[in-house]
Amino acid sequence: MSWWNALGWILLVPVAAGALYHLLCVAAMVRWRLRRPAPPPRRWPAVSVVKPVTGLEKNLRENLRSTVMQDYPEFEVIFSVQRRDDPALGLLYEVQREFGPDKVIVAVDEQRAGANGKINNMLGAMPYVRHPVLVISDSDVRLEPGYLKAIVAPLVADERLGYVCTPYKAACADRWFEKLELLSLNADFMPSVIFAYETGLSAFCLGASIALRTEMLEKIGGLAALADYLVEDYELGRRIRELGYGYAFVPPVIDTMVDLKTAAQWWRHQVYWDQNTRAARPVAFFLTLIIRMVPFALLAWMARGFDAAGSSLLASSVAWRLATAAFILGWGFNDREGVRALWLLPLRDLAGFASWLLSFVKGTTHWRGADFILTRDGRLLAKQSELGG
Repeated sequence: MSWWNALGWILLVPVAAGALYHLLCVAAMVRWRLRRPAPPPRRWPAVSVVKPVTGLEKNLRENLRSTVMQDYPEFEVIFSVQRRDDPALGLLYEVQREFGPDKVIVAVDEQRAGANGKINNMLGAMPYVRHPVLVISDSDVRLEPGYLKAIVAPLVADERLGYVCTPYKAACADRWFEKLELLSLNADFMPSVIFAYETGLSAFCLGASIALRTEMLEKIGGLAALADYLVEDYELGRRIRELGYGYAFVPPVIDTMVDLKTAAQWWRHQVYWDQNTRAARPVAFFLTLIIRMVPFALLAWMARGFDAAGSSLLASSVAWRLATAAFILGWGFNDREGVRALWLLPLRDLAGFASWLLSFVKGTTHWRGADFILTRDGRLLAKQSELGG
């Protein structure tokens, strides 16, 4: 047996591991979906919702209004921006006039505590936070009316919880590369998060949708302490867990808008996402190499000289990947848009393999129109060109 043929057999290992992993993701999804929700409390605590905004994103008006139109007794919504000339400001004031200044606050603050723009943005909102529970909701997120009750209830039911997250799925993908972005989140990242939660193999914190007690920020050193981290949400969760608190991951699955203008922007975000994950969980991210089923089936087919056995392996691998993803998207997330885009999943998996490799050799990351140097401990350093040097 030549070394090339031997390689064809070796490549079967990640193919088989990937097949098992996708099956376990299906099982984890079933278990997660069948969990009983926390009972509603007798008295709901007042909530401050912080929604950092940068620019006029897709469906921004709908996202903002969905945050204010919550079925919840007492809450306030704080929209924060960093620039006084931000094009979204006019829309924010429109929403404020619609619902009233007691319900909606617009915070404009240009302070800069570090390289992470989201943290800088939210710092401007913190002086307006009045209530004991804080919910952070990204600007590209659209919420259902029962969202606040669903994410706050576990905090009230269990004082040992430090934070609560909800899953989110990409939506409103129009172009082909936006559909690839949708599949990256809905058919790859979010199933892995649910698998990690149900198995306890890895902890996480999803900053796009998180609830915590406001006092918890003081215990971890405040938001400013996170301002130089690329993955600020993971660092937030890590610090809370180090204090001995647990976390919960509960429905509903909320929608986050896909808003990409070019294929190049999609590719930069794909690499950024992998750098993000590698910075947060380097060992776990490296081990995902052995579960990349479709790319390794393709390599095995090539190594076997495109023979019939290799062709069957590739075809069955693609079919298994599509079938398990279809169940997770359709039944698990009720994601009809993702199911319709499944024909692009093999291409997405190949692109994901390439970006995985690139994340290990690329020392800079592109975020919000600027380039940063990514340190080994996950911190962001502005490049000299960004500082005017």
